[in-house]
Amino acid sequence: MKQEHDAADLVDAVPALPLRDQWDRPLRDLRLSVIDRCNFRCSYCMPKEVFGDDYAFLPPSELLSFDEMERLIRLFALLGVKKIRLTGGEPLLRQDLPRLIERLVVIPGIEDVAMTTNGVLLDRYMEELHQSGLRRLNISLDALDAELFKHMNGRGYPPTRILHNIKEAKRRGFKVRVNMVVQRGVNDHEIIPMARYFKEQEIDLCLIEFMDVGNDNGWDMTRVVTKREMIAKVTEAMSIEPLEARYYGEVAARYRYHDSDAEIHFISSVSESFCSTCTRARVSSDGKLFTCLFASSGFDLREELRAGASDAELLASLVKVWSNRKDRYSDERSVHQQSNRRKIDMSYIGG
Repeated sequence: MKQEHDAADLVDAVPALPLRDQWDRPLRDLRLSVIDRCNFRCSYCMPKEVFGDDYAFLPPSELLSFDEMERLIRLFALLGVKKIRLTGGEPLLRQDLPRLIERLVVIPGIEDVAMTTNGVLLDRYMEELHQSGLRRLNISLDALDAELFKHMNGRGYPPTRILHNIKEAKRRGFKVRVNMVVQRGVNDHEIIPMARYFKEQEIDLCLIEFMDVGNDNGWDMTRVVTKREMIAKVTEAMSIEPLEARYYGEVAARYRYHDSDAEIHFISSVSESFCSTCTRARVSSDGKLFTCLFASSGFDLREELRAGASDAELLASLVKVWSNRKDRYSDERSVHQQSNRRKIDMSYIGG
């Protein structure tokens, strides 16, 4: 296999930056799924009715190796990617994950490497993760109420261990944000308890609209609590004010509490589309490149990697995929609903 990691050899293959798609959106962020397995069975992502104990996940031979992941990230960095988010499944189920992080944080051009996790296994790996250079964690937690959370995660895990790990991660110096997917009639009554708790802990909380990712989560518009509704609920209970976006393409609308250093964020994809400034690409754990969270199909990078493609050839493929990108799913959601379009599952593509 030909590998040309010397950037000087790739000058002719790298286009003028920033690389832009058909709607003039630059490529800045990459979500990299490292495994398709998870120890939770959350109904909006990996419902146990579909992902049962006998579900056939990808065998290790079909997952990208760390060498392949590092090689791809070096090429994405040449095309303008600055931020990497490691996702899954549950990324901490990938053996030796800190070894991958060590390799990614030193890649020229990569300014931020973060990880999204359900937090259950953090206590086992926290020291290694910190030593590897990881500094930012997004931890998923959908309720403080023990019985509700045990039901929602589909495995009966109480929130106690996760809450402990969140506090410990903050103590060790990680920048922590807690993500809560809000569903009407399920956990929307937990918005204020969650906001108050994490405000007291001085940890940022992000409230996320229930999105129609994949095909098996029972999504229905009636179950969506909109960003506007969530903001209204929070402002009834505490005083917050909006903050300006920190960078082009920032997804979350950020607010700060008047009497805390913590922030509260809101992510909409259903009620308020942010397609026009989307700078994110996604690579699945088996090497498929997707240009939208709601995609139906992806470009097979693993096939090219294992067929012996040079870095210049891989760069050409990445440029072609992004340059031809036209995705605007959230802008056109009503059209896609009518066509019953199949979408890649979140557990496969990453959040």
